[in-house]
Amino acid sequence: MIVQEAPADPLSGVLGLVQARAACTVRFTAGGAWALRFSPTHVKFNVVRSGTCWILAEGSVRQLSAGSCFMVAATPFVLASAPTLQPIDASLVFEDDATRGQVGAAAETEILGGSVNFDDAQADLLLPLLPGLLLIDAEQASTTPMGWLIAQLDAEWRSNLPGARAACNDMIRLLFVQALRSQLGARTEVPSWLGGLSDPPVAKALHAIHADPARPWRLDELASLAGLSRSSFAERFARRVGMPPVSYATNWRMRVAARQLAASTTTVSAVAAQAGYLSDSAFHAAFRREIGLSPVAYRRKLRRP
Repeated sequence: MIVQEAPADPLSGVLGLVQARAACTVRFTAGGAWALRFSPTHVKFNVVRSGTCWILAEGSVRQLSAGSCFMVAATPFVLASAPTLQPIDASLVFEDDATRGQVGAAAETEILGGSVNFDDAQADLLLPLLPGLLLIDAEQASTTPMGWLIAQLDAEWRSNLPGARAACNDMIRLLFVQALRSQLGARTEVPSWLGGLSDPPVAKALHAIHADPARPWRLDELASLAGLSRSSFAERFARRVGMPPVSYATNWRMRVAARQLAASTTTVSAVAAQAGYLSDSAFHAAFRREIGLSPVAYRRKLRRP
């Protein structure tokens, strides 16, 4: 059997660059009157497996039922049996076991989920674009791949089989990807690469840039790929993504280089060559312009204990 590498795409590229990883898959059960306050720095993704509860976040108060999913990005929120209860800090419930928490004797409500964390150095690529609170009701989840993933997540957690914890974490990451896909068509006033993926001509250019970041892309080349005139494409790309196409291509090239500097001991000259630069000085100037530090200073900053 021949397994070919999947074609590059912007969402996969960004997830790789920000080092999106699932962690701390947990099960929480509660009964009686209870309210917990959470303060995630990155993303929490959870599924209500049984019972009901309330979520209070971003000024909204919503009731969740079995099968509902919710994603919260860097936003304080409260889960409670009733919206008027005074919450306690959730960390108190998970003091003894970071993977399991329980309030009350009865398990009237059960929630399964975890966190998705990013590399802080590149988190600005994704975290500001996520909704503070994303709710996916049970009916919507059941008609998408999320329904299957949720069932498998629950089955793996209960199985106690070797590798179950790793499988659960991977499924949380897959659920996060599905949640991101649900946002591709969402209307947003904030221009971004994520919004650009829902515009076919812009998406074609984004795919090309991410597939070959070292290429010194020109406006006419990208416009031709998008099937638009130079002026129409430039205006459309900037409106959807928030910066001109060539500027975006340069920024992405420098972000890829930044990741290489952080993750390897490759020389700066070698990273510059991989980024398509024949001159170290030109690479240094472009890197400082986009990242705010020289390549050497950037590597030193990330490796400082």
